[in-house]
Amino acid sequence: MLLSTVLLIYFLSHTSPAEARILQRLTQHVVTFTQAWAASPADAQLTIRTRPTTVFRPRSVDLLQRARLRSLQYHQSEAVEWYQTEVEGPDVQDRHTLSQLARMAGNAYALPGRSNWYDIDGAWNNSFPFGWEDHANGFRGNVFLSSDNSTVVLSIKGTTVQGPTSKKDKFNDNLLFSCCCARVDFSWVFRTVCNCYAKNWRCDDTCLSDALIQDSLFYSTGVKLVNDLIFLYPSANIWLVGHSLGGALASLLGATYGFPAVAFESPGERLAATRLHLPLPPAPNSSYSSLHANRRIAPLAVTHVYHNADPIPVGACTGSLSPCAQAGYALESRCHLGKSIVYDTVNVLGWKVDVRKHVIRNVIQEVVERDITWPDPDPDGGDEAVSRWYAFWGWHRKGRKKKGDEMPQVEVPTAREEIDCVDCFKWEFGDFKDRPESEPSEPSD
Repeated sequence: MLLSTVLLIYFLSHTSPAEARILQRLTQHVVTFTQAWAASPADAQLTIRTRPTTVFRPRSVDLLQRARLRSLQYHQSEAVEWYQTEVEGPDVQDRHTLSQLARMAGNAYALPGRSNWYDIDGAWNNSFPFGWEDHANGFRGNVFLSSDNSTVVLSIKGTTVQGPTSKKDKFNDNLLFSCCCARVDFSWVFRTVCNCYAKNWRCDDTCLSDALIQDSLFYSTGVKLVNDLIFLYPSANIWLVGHSLGGALASLLGATYGFPAVAFESPGERLAATRLHLPLPPAPNSSYSSLHANRRIAPLAVTHVYHNADPIPVGACTGSLSPCAQAGYALESRCHLGKSIVYDTVNVLGWKVDVRKHVIRNVIQEVVERDITWPDPDPDGGDEAVSRWYAFWGWHRKGRKKKGDEMPQVEVPTAREEIDCVDCFKWEFGDFKDRPESEPSEPSD
């Protein structure tokens, strides 16, 4: 009871009334499961494998957000201090671990006991939902707690095509993953999410920044929720998972806090991180060949998991005639943060590229949990990187087999950085719109 009172006072003093009602329910769930742990068997074993994971964290998340908003609103840079540490992260090269995380990502779409709820190992059966009380709030999912209270997994829901969150889901998809306000072509003039198009495939950067400063963007809601989890579990490892839009949000939040994140079938969110002006830790000195030396991306504990028959994560569900555009989604980005595990379902399973393969059920039951081995390419020169073109067309094309031998077979393909990846190559970004004479003043220190 004392814990519940303390948490409620904290939430009421740090949130709006609407958020406080949601977080009050969250607190009640925390207290309920804390009591359940006391009565549960003490010998419950964790079945998800972990491994030491190097992460880079900002010295102050508040200062990071200040630097982000300063850049977003005033186009002024501010240094962010990072520190390197080691945490226990998920072993993403272990099939069972990846399966459990995928099931948690799938459970972000459901409440416990529902028909679309995926069973997970008993050590992780303690969970509580968030965001389900307010049907207008699209940011929802579940929080999973390990039996020893050492690890918290935040699972974030992706896009629901038909449902109470569909409108906000689509808004976030089209703002984060389109090149310019979801303007696919001239026929989308009445379906754009902002007014930043400046003719002739030009898009106004300042206008895009202004469009991202709003509460309806899920990233801002996620920051508040992660802050609350840190307050509730200050000594626990926090991981983030999600599918599709939820996976991209998990990645962006993981990059913000330096938490491990695993995203399934997510659209490329590297462009979204740039649009959000999200400070990222600097890339280390490259060990790549000179060809790739300038292409290293920020060292993040983010892992993307997808297969190449899904056109959304590989950036192929584009154009006015694509099924995504026909449904009103402008999912045009393709480049991912962190590293990617790519399953070659096109060649190994003979799948055709089909957006219907995007659903989390296919990923869980037909890819991650399928009892077969997968080809694991060895890129030329030994670089731990994956070309976007090979991710799409498959590893067996263009003679990418290991010289002198068959390509090695593994249960989970190796996670590799994506190289040769460019978003929105036909667009030009800059200052193309007239500005009012008086601009907002610089933020005070």
